[in-house]
Amino acid sequence: MRDAAPNTVYLSDYTPFGFIVDSVALEFDLDPRHTRVKSRIAFRPNPDATDRRFFLHGENLRLISARIDGHDVTCTLTEEGLTCDVPDAPFIWEAEVEIAPIENTALEGLYMSNGMYCTQCEAEGFRKITYYPDRPDVMSVFTVTINGPHPVLLSNGNPVAATEHQAEWHDPWPKPAYLFALVAGDLVAHSDRFTTMNGREVDLNLYVRPGDEDKCAFGMQALKASMKWDEDVYGREYDLDLFNIVAVDDFNMGAMENKGLNIFNSSAVLASPQTSTDMNFERIEAIIAHEYFHNWTGNRITCRDWFQLCLKEGLTVFRDSQFTSDMRSAPVKRIADVIDLRARQFPEDQGPLSHPVRPESFQEINNFYTATVYEKGAEVIRMLKTLVGDEAYDRALALYFDRHDGQACTIEDWLKVFEDTTGRSLAQFKRWYSQAGTPRLKVSESWEDGILTLTFRQDTKPSAASPDPKPQIIPIATGLIGPDGEEVAETRILEMSEATQSFSFEGLARRPVPSILRGFSAPVMLEHDLSDADRTHLLAHDTDPFNRWESARTLARGSLLPMIHDGAGADPAFLDAIRKVVADDTLDPAYRALMLGLPTQSELAALIHAEGGTPMPEKIHAGVEAMRDAMAETFGDAAQRIRDTHLVSAPYDPGAEQAGQRSLANAMLSLITRRDGGAAAQAQFDSADNMTNQLAALAALLHIDRGSEALAAFEAQWKDDRLVMDKWFGLQVTQARPEEAASVAEALTDHPDFTWQTPNRFRAVFGALAMHHAGFHHASGKGYRLLADWLIRLDPKNPQTTARMCSAFQTWKRYDADRQALIAAELDRILSTPKLSRDTTEMLTRIRGAS
Repeated sequence: MRDAAPNTVYLSDYTPFGFIVDSVALEFDLDPRHTRVKSRIAFRPNPDATDRRFFLHGENLRLISARIDGHDVTCTLTEEGLTCDVPDAPFIWEAEVEIAPIENTALEGLYMSNGMYCTQCEAEGFRKITYYPDRPDVMSVFTVTINGPHPVLLSNGNPVAATEHQAEWHDPWPKPAYLFALVAGDLVAHSDRFTTMNGREVDLNLYVRPGDEDKCAFGMQALKASMKWDEDVYGREYDLDLFNIVAVDDFNMGAMENKGLNIFNSSAVLASPQTSTDMNFERIEAIIAHEYFHNWTGNRITCRDWFQLCLKEGLTVFRDSQFTSDMRSAPVKRIADVIDLRARQFPEDQGPLSHPVRPESFQEINNFYTATVYEKGAEVIRMLKTLVGDEAYDRALALYFDRHDGQACTIEDWLKVFEDTTGRSLAQFKRWYSQAGTPRLKVSESWEDGILTLTFRQDTKPSAASPDPKPQIIPIATGLIGPDGEEVAETRILEMSEATQSFSFEGLARRPVPSILRGFSAPVMLEHDLSDADRTHLLAHDTDPFNRWESARTLARGSLLPMIHDGAGADPAFLDAIRKVVADDTLDPAYRALMLGLPTQSELAALIHAEGGTPMPEKIHAGVEAMRDAMAETFGDAAQRIRDTHLVSAPYDPGAEQAGQRSLANAMLSLITRRDGGAAAQAQFDSADNMTNQLAALAALLHIDRGSEALAAFEAQWKDDRLVMDKWFGLQVTQARPEEAASVAEALTDHPDFTWQTPNRFRAVFGALAMHHAGFHHASGKGYRLLADWLIRLDPKNPQTTARMCSAFQTWKRYDADRQALIAAELDRILSTPKLSRDTTEMLTRIRGAS
């Protein structure tokens, strides 16, 4: 293993930068190997700072010259940056550096993607462009000049001047360096305009590579919808003359909210009915909204330091969730968010990568762009809104924007606006930001003289991140369903603040069934010892869509566990209840499709482990497959009737109505294929005029080993479309038999189109393998070895993607001793690699140290 550990940064050590930056002027002379960057920066002493040491971050830069007030200066250079003596008064810093964008395979800073120059500066990429105080609390106005023989030269803000080979941009809004952006290349624009609520005209452009023009319309529509929604719901108006989006193939993240110049992973913005699924369209709509909403929650008001990352990300994820709920189905969106939270954040919270929503320390900030910061951070905002109410939330947000516009803020600033507008203390609520772990909420019932009493006990498992967790405020949305199926008590928010607390419902004629944690009102694990009969009653009658779905999920788990452990048959009562709900034409088709979903195999493994057992992935896989077969038999010919009813004959529309119809029809196709040998799936594949139906049919065929010809036809049809081919690569792994999944992934790495340094393609194969629970955790250990081999290969090129892929190993302590030994050997092998990146070292050290 490595001896040298990365330096640890602590929240408690924060001090302001010693200087204020009044203005920044940058000039770029672009060249693939010899780009010159000239900077002219106006500094003055910060009266609030106690440390006046002049230190500028800089990595992988060749310093050509440095001057202060026109005079050459001598600098002390390190791998992290430079220092020099400066006057105790305002001064002008000038420097010239040289960088090589074409050699920047880490995709951080200024790099090249298919001949195009682009940047990614969050979190600490700007220091790879020039010397600068690269920290979010240093905000300044930027003016940028770009010189280069490219048709399109873009940066932040508004255009000031342009000639054939030069463009000048000025951003009038102070911003930190992580929001800087530059793009140069041969691009074409899909353009439109938006009129703001105060009558300002804003030019909109979506820049893409030639050939992608037909995939821009939906993205532009989503941008305009986002701008209108943010005005209507939050009162936020856009503040520049234009808004640009650029699609980039090589990008580590989904997208980046740079002021006025959003840079997007191509997969998160390009869409057409023929090449994108309904899920792709919804994801694109949400990501475009997310990045646009950052204009106020992230850009105009930013983070004081990276420990406050959830201040912008948690709030903006919550806002984009609200947006999607308004654009589509609120119940379906809520359920989808919880499925994602449980699949990604709960394992994080319960494993070696556990950390609070606001961490106390980090070694590599890129490793804290996590589900805890984003998704759990959004859940904390949702709880806060539930506790104070909609009207108070609106007043607090208005004060937040008014009070902190143009500032770099903290969680304390955020909570203070709620305290000032509501008059209530949020000291205890703040524990949601400072404590790691998922609380377990156990409930017991007592019934006497028409009074139902619910007693709750909250418990959070101690961890290295939070060794002594304290009780948290938990809003528990609760209603009561009577014996006849009527709602006898509408939703009431039970505000729990103690370790154990009771709440009573009085004046009840008969004992009801409580519907607890409606809408998933808090990110907790609820333990409620209801009978299957009571859960079936809630499945049939609960007026809360989330809890109705949750009842189905719980019944599915209860039926699956005996199937996994003992090879028992599926519970007929559960199957019948699901059949009745799915056949109910009064319900939203998308919701009915969700009802057919089973707990993921990883979720079942976590449940078995939590109950003191040792999950065996091959048994879990067999149990889930047996349940699917049983569902297919239970639905029988009804599956075809439901599918026929929901086949869409109208021209394709990505909106919620048609998407829901296709979702249910394709769920039925999956069941039908288990009984008809693939005839219906083959017919749908041959006639599909949209990617949603084509891909669903291909998946169904692959699952029953009837897809080889369709797979070849799909490749022949789409071999020139990089985003569709990502689907082709990934689907083969996800649909492989467990014993073959690693071999399928390995074979795909020999395919000539496996461009492994492109993050999307790497994730298509190895992200799919990591998500194939029984395949990745096959007893042979081949999945572990294959992923480790490729992580070792990728790390020198792209540490960020490597580190994030390491999370595939985070649950390794759940499994049997043989699997643990196999994984430990691979973790040790990666950690022993010479010159392993700081990103990957931190991730694997934390995972390997799991107890």
